[in-house]
Amino acid sequence: MYRVIILFSFAVAVALTCFFQVGTAPAQTIPPSLLQGGTETAIKERKNGWTVGIVGGLIDGTYMRFADELAKVLDDGDNLRIMPIVSYGAASNLEDLIYLRGVDLAITQSDVFEYFRTERKTPDLQKRINYILRLPIAELHILAKTDIQSIEELRGKKVNFGPAGSGSSLTGTIVFQRLGINVEQVLIDQQSGLQKLQSGEVAALVRVVPKPVEFFNRIPPNSGLHLVPIPFTKMFADYYTLGEFEAKDYPSLIAEGQNVNTIAVPAVLAVFNWPKGSDRYRRVERFVERLFAKWDSFQTAPRHPKWRDVNLAATVPGWTRWSVAEQIFERLRTSQEELSRDFQSFLRKGTNAPQSEADRDALFRQFLQWHEQQRGRREVGQR
Repeated sequence: MYRVIILFSFAVAVALTCFFQVGTAPAQTIPPSLLQGGTETAIKERKNGWTVGIVGGLIDGTYMRFADELAKVLDDGDNLRIMPIVSYGAASNLEDLIYLRGVDLAITQSDVFEYFRTERKTPDLQKRINYILRLPIAELHILAKTDIQSIEELRGKKVNFGPAGSGSSLTGTIVFQRLGINVEQVLIDQQSGLQKLQSGEVAALVRVVPKPVEFFNRIPPNSGLHLVPIPFTKMFADYYTLGEFEAKDYPSLIAEGQNVNTIAVPAVLAVFNWPKGSDRYRRVERFVERLFAKWDSFQTAPRHPKWRDVNLAATVPGWTRWSVAEQIFERLRTSQEELSRDFQSFLRKGTNAPQSEADRDALFRQFLQWHEQQRGRREVGQR
């Protein structure tokens, strides 16, 4: 009995000790943004003052991941906040950019722009919509059972093109039309489309998205499904380019050492051309300045590897680069040309050619030190 009481007393003492230790421990810091108060009007102005809206696409697509990573990398609290918006996809994104309130930027495709310009004849499209960057290409994926060996074999069959407004609902339809292959079009979400493909209710599904995408990599080996090849011919040379899938992209769908040809379309980071000096113009201007300033942050993990394929100098035929982005790019190009001239001057000073990767790294470090010294001397001479 006494032993039980002693043990109970000891347990209570330990519990009380822990309680008071926790009670006296330093409190965790609440994020300053949650502590900031003020009047309702002040809070509303602060929250909305530097917010930029960007439509990305379907929640499980690469474009939505791009939008999400733009928000994460460029976030600067109340100084700049990017709001990624889930949408129907690349085709509807352009329409959202033109007409939906709160949208300043959109990730879309070059053929979508041409469709709106030539088929829908959207008024003053080239003046209203500009681009900031050409993004990586998006490949056309056609998933079917292995008994379908060519796109021609889908003639007359049910094919899911994804939700109306998705990139595949437009680009996929254009490709089938140009090839003269009539199919029974289905427009449902791709997860439901995959279930219907597996049950035999549809013969194939079409997605236009930069590879690799988790949707296809979740398909197990020996599923009886594969990616159907799409021949690239001159009829696609206007807005499209040649694409390719390899085993490393989709190991459960493509055997090692094999590849599958396809068609691809350039993606674009588009911007609404707000009047210069307007509130929305200033917001997007800050977004673009921060994008270029923090570009290196997109080049390493955990960011999507496709960011490394972006060529800042790449143009989009038929589109106009937004004036702020063009000015920043010109400054970068001038800086690169200056750096190239300085490097050639550095090499002419008798530096031996590097013999290994380590030698190249060491030489480049020496050059950077020399370049900073030269720039410092030029700045002193200009004072």
